Amino acid sequence: MNRILFTLFVLMMCVCVLPMQAQKDSLCSHLLQGVEVTASVPSALKSGSPVQVMSRHQMDRMGVTDVSDALKHFAGVQVQDYGGVGGLKTVNIRGLGAQHTGVNYDGVEVGDCQSGQVDLSRFTLDNVSWLYLTIGQQDDIFESARQYASAGTINIITDNDKPFDPNRPFSGAGMLRTGSYGLIQPSVLTSDWLASKLHLSSYFSYQYTDGNYRYHIMNGTYPIDEKRNNSRVNAWRGDMNLAWLITPKESLHVKVYGFDSKRGLPGGVIYDNTYSAEELTDKNVFIQALYENHFSDRFKMKSAAKWNYSWMRDFNVPASGPTEDRFRQNEVYLTSTGLYQFTKNISASLAEDYQYNYLSTTLRSCPYPTRNSFLTAAAVKYATDRMTATTSLLYTHIHEHVRTGNAASDLHRLSPAFSLSWQPFSEELRFRLSYKDIFRAPTLNDLYYLLIGNTNLKPEKTRQWNFGVTWARHISTWIDHIAFTVDTYYGLVTDKIVAVPTMFIWKMTNLGKVHSLGTDVTMNTHLKWTKGWTSDILLTYNYLHAVDKTTKGGATYDNQMAYTPKNAGSASVMLHSPWVDLTYNLLLTGTRYTMNYNGPENHMPSIIDHSVTLSRNFPMGKYRLRLQLDALNLGGKNYEVIRFYPMPGRNFRLSGTFEF
Repeated sequence: MNRILFTLFVLMMCVCVLPMQAQKDSLCSHLLQGVEVTASVPSALKSGSPVQVMSRHQMDRMGVTDVSDALKHFAGVQVQDYGGVGGLKTVNIRGLGAQHTGVNYDGVEVGDCQSGQVDLSRFTLDNVSWLYLTIGQQDDIFESARQYASAGTINIITDNDKPFDPNRPFSGAGMLRTGSYGLIQPSVLTSDWLASKLHLSSYFSYQYTDGNYRYHIMNGTYPIDEKRNNSRVNAWRGDMNLAWLITPKESLHVKVYGFDSKRGLPGGVIYDNTYSAEELTDKNVFIQALYENHFSDRFKMKSAAKWNYSWMRDFNVPASGPTEDRFRQNEVYLTSTGLYQFTKNISASLAEDYQYNYLSTTLRSCPYPTRNSFLTAAAVKYATDRMTATTSLLYTHIHEHVRTGNAASDLHRLSPAFSLSWQPFSEELRFRLSYKDIFRAPTLNDLYYLLIGNTNLKPEKTRQWNFGVTWARHISTWIDHIAFTVDTYYGLVTDKIVAVPTMFIWKMTNLGKVHSLGTDVTMNTHLKWTKGWTSDILLTYNYLHAVDKTTKGGATYDNQMAYTPKNAGSASVMLHSPWVDLTYNLLLTGTRYTMNYNGPENHMPSIIDHSVTLSRNFPMGKYRLRLQLDALNLGGKNYEVIRFYPMPGRNFRLSGTFEF
């Protein structure tokens, strides 16, 4: 049966990717200018599920330089940062865990089947035009089946498509960023129209820092005042994008991406031992192609293919002698989606995905696992001026195979979701309601890693309910715009995958149960003071009560989950003047605990982080120079996001961007 499904899927892909002359129809209005057809940015106020958006302009003014920095300003998001510049950075949405968060890069899923999470420090914002987060299921049903398979999705849209300008076929920008801890980061971004319908863009960057900042933390009652070592980072990244607008309704996008980093891993600070010699080499390359065709005023289709290769080397020199582990992953991903418009208000879509993953390691007793995933998603959407309703059903089939040992059983699961956005009274006020039943499959580490893996694991299941209110309007000539969103949510996680001690070793098992109740609040406003003077205010707040419900009467029952603050928030005040732009950022993280047992020995204090960004643009005819100064952690506060991983103190960045 699986072979039959796969054969049909491949045949459908082959048919879909053949260039076809599209008929003249009204659907061409859905395409963006030029060749910007890979992604569209959803409305944060009209969506049936919570959506938060950050534009290129906001990123620049707020002084954020990578994806994890930007996400700290989104409500309901906790960024787990393992040590500043070169440390691992993952995202936890509403206490569900990083493995429930999907990451899409220009419309195609980025993943890691070994760990189930993506290190967001790999992605800078220098070439990103939009960044948005959807919690639950987004209203756009013209998506791949993988887009339905996560509790929340981070979408990264790069600045690789520009409208055709015959007077300026070639443009670009060069940037140089420097700062504390030996930071040096040059980058270049180019945009070249080879023909009126053929566009080539590229982005390349290099980053180096020694990362050796001073820190002062307390290990219990023992003070540690040292300097971080073995924290250097050498990283190259780049991508090239070819966009071909075959017809006004037909396009092909090809992307080649590469990443190569070598960094020291300083590890946790244990008492006064600062020795560390562990080194991580990480290489990743992928090629993806996306074809889209609007066949008629009722039917459109898109297909994508991706090949991904990852290689990692972990080298260490402990007292017992040098060790070296290598990991290699291969991935092939195919997807095709069709959407049919039955009436003006009703549309339906069907998406088919196939994903192949293979992992090999130098670890002893490596089973060399292979995973074949088949996903089918069907969705229906009803939309009017005052109401939008969507419903979807995702079917997932995962087949495991190993070269040695026993493979995990096949996984079959149906995952329903729906969302509703309703405008009952006026344009300003909307209500929304959404539900999503989703799961995450055990990672290859969960199933097969040395002795702790467990092939009998069940998927970790989560159910999410969300009720929200959005409001926005123009108030006066000087309060140009103000908008509020308030979302209250409840989440239930069952069969949570955790490591538990057995008689001799730790073992992965389905033991955990988590209940989450929370509220996310956002506010933004645009003020016009006088000629040339404006300001923007962005505020977020989230309350999250995420407690362990595993064993009634147990030591951790009704305790807050580890590293999950009950209260968190952010504020950004951006002032624009004819001479300079000034932004003040504040990040607040409430108290939290390092373990599910909320004893005083596991308590971590709250964090308040201040930063300021100054920038100015210098027009030069057709060119422009932008200078920017970022002052980070202004208070010089010593703090940890993760216990024993101290963050940098007060530090600075200076950057210059020349647009040509």
